[in-house]
Amino acid sequence: MPLQRRLPKRGFKNPGRVAYEVVNLKDIAERFGQGEEVNVDSLKLKNLVRKKNAKIKILAHGELDFPVTVAVHAVSKKAKELLEKAGGTVTIVG
Repeated sequence: MPLQRRLPKRGFKNPGRVAYEVVNLKDIAERFGQGEEVNVDSLKLKNLVRKKNAKIKILAHGELDFPVTVAVHAVSKKAKELLEKAGGTVTIVG
């Protein structure tokens, strides 16, 4: 039996993958108030993000009915629509 058939097959790990910590709109609505700024540091203070140097992405699970200022690494299209509809602003941090 040739060596390449004897060795176990392994999957593929993408070296260019960007891993995000996910924060939903319902979590922002529960922990933040009207007009507050949602950024990397404030999410860490409110224990919504675990890792120290994590990139953060906002997803649209839940409702938000007051304006907040959001500055994170990534935002889904639907979450951006809902944030702007509520009167908030979204900025993407490099």
